Amino acid sequence: MGKPVILAVDDDASVLEAIIQDLRRKYGPNYRILRAGSGQAALDTCTQLQQRGDEVALFLSDQRMPGMSGVDFLEKAQHAYPEARRVLLTAYADTEAAIKAINTARIQYYLTKPWDPPEERLYPVLDDLLGAWAEGYKPRFEGMRVIGPRWSAVDHQVRDFLSRNQVPYIWLDPEREGEAFEWLGRYGLDDRKLPAVLFPDGTSMVQPTQTNLAEKIGLSTHAARDFYDLVVIGGGPAGLAGAVYAASEGLKTLLVEPDAPGGQAGSSSRIENYLGFPSGVSGADLARRAYVQASRFGVEFLTQCVTGIRAESQYRLVRTADGHEVSCHVALVALGVNYRRLQAPGIERLTGAGVYYGAALVEARACKDEDVYIVGGANSAGQAAMHFSQYARQVTMLVRGESLETSMSKYLIDQIAGTSNINVETGSQVLEAIGENRLESLRIDCRGEEKVVPATGLFIFIGAAPATSWLPEQIMRDPHGFVLSGPDLRVDGKLPQRWKEDRDPYLLETSMSGVFVAGDVRHGSVKRVASAVGEGSISVQFMHQYLARF
Repeated sequence: MGKPVILAVDDDASVLEAIIQDLRRKYGPNYRILRAGSGQAALDTCTQLQQRGDEVALFLSDQRMPGMSGVDFLEKAQHAYPEARRVLLTAYADTEAAIKAINTARIQYYLTKPWDPPEERLYPVLDDLLGAWAEGYKPRFEGMRVIGPRWSAVDHQVRDFLSRNQVPYIWLDPEREGEAFEWLGRYGLDDRKLPAVLFPDGTSMVQPTQTNLAEKIGLSTHAARDFYDLVVIGGGPAGLAGAVYAASEGLKTLLVEPDAPGGQAGSSSRIENYLGFPSGVSGADLARRAYVQASRFGVEFLTQCVTGIRAESQYRLVRTADGHEVSCHVALVALGVNYRRLQAPGIERLTGAGVYYGAALVEARACKDEDVYIVGGANSAGQAAMHFSQYARQVTMLVRGESLETSMSKYLIDQIAGTSNINVETGSQVLEAIGENRLESLRIDCRGEEKVVPATGLFIFIGAAPATSWLPEQIMRDPHGFVLSGPDLRVDGKLPQRWKEDRDPYLLETSMSGVFVAGDVRHGSVKRVASAVGEGSISVQFMHQYLARF
């Protein structure tokens, strides 16, 4: 297979030549630059590329073309190459068409012509788009392979961990692909012990633990030093923002996250109301950008679970699951939240084998032409429904409430209403998950009427549950487990006895001085990505005030 393709489309031959020259000068070494003089010619080129097994990384199409507009072409091209990035080339008068393209053709960007100089107005945009595409690009016959049955919970955990850490791999299901047995034979592995992870260097791992897999793919599982200015606990938007701001201001920062940067937001298929991303951004892409930004400032990342935190004089000591402790001046608790467990027969038994909490985007392609169900009516459920609708035959949202209006953003409600294979059932709930080794059907209640429906996937989004049971008693929480801070520590106007300082706690400071909290895990927080980023950022200001006292 040759280099990935960038395809430029414009009916004006002189303009098209100028575009091609700009593209070749910057991207020629790594991409094959192709051209087409019309939308139909470009679609014919896509057909030829598909037949040869070539990948398209980026489409750039002029809007004003006879026969087929740029918006219409990009909409059709999306079906041929859904992962390719799409850019509309417009004149200044075509802003309305560009907005339409964002909403209908799902383009990632639009550019006005001319863009001189390209170093300032063209290349930075395309660099971002191609970088995002490359993160999910899996070249044929290269890299890591995961071999395991689709309905294995351990196989799902391995693939989800690799995907969320943006590690390229090829998945082979031995129940559907005979090639899987050929690879197992090459590595001398038993097909009765799966999943197996095959590495390009000839080594393999069978049913790996998350820690062992993390070490193998190059993630750090041991802190490089014993002391840091700041230890951030949790790698969601709040933790990443806190780490970026702290490190940029000179604090030696360690971020501890057991799974992958991005947290719950990192599994969102598309966030469309985050400032600065007019065509939306996936949670994985947002997490990738934040990870790169934090790394550039010197943040150290550690793949571990935190099991305890304690105070010793002016230091705070954070204990990880491997028994090690790292000390710091200040700590930030930014754990985020987990989805609440659904209490219904069969759910727990089939979790990981057709039943999943959260978007589980790694399962989306496997759901092609199947019927899937989504439980929940908030934004995360709506984003997942839109994503799965690109693959599944039918997506049904089961919403306990009477409508989506009270819990979901208007833009998502409109998108769902305009998607033909999404069905919203209000006043509905799951009564039972049915199946022996995998999910086969659901017993549901729709407005008092019980029925059994076939289903291969159930994705659950039913509210927030903080994982804070490991925190010491000294850190106060509300009855639901959310961490109290600042003014919320006062009871009847008085600070608790466990508060030992001769000052009021800072705004985001917990009842253990020097330990701060930000994001969804904080009592009273707004469950939005932008809010979490804001809290993580401003927490650093209060850390500086705390440190200035010593």
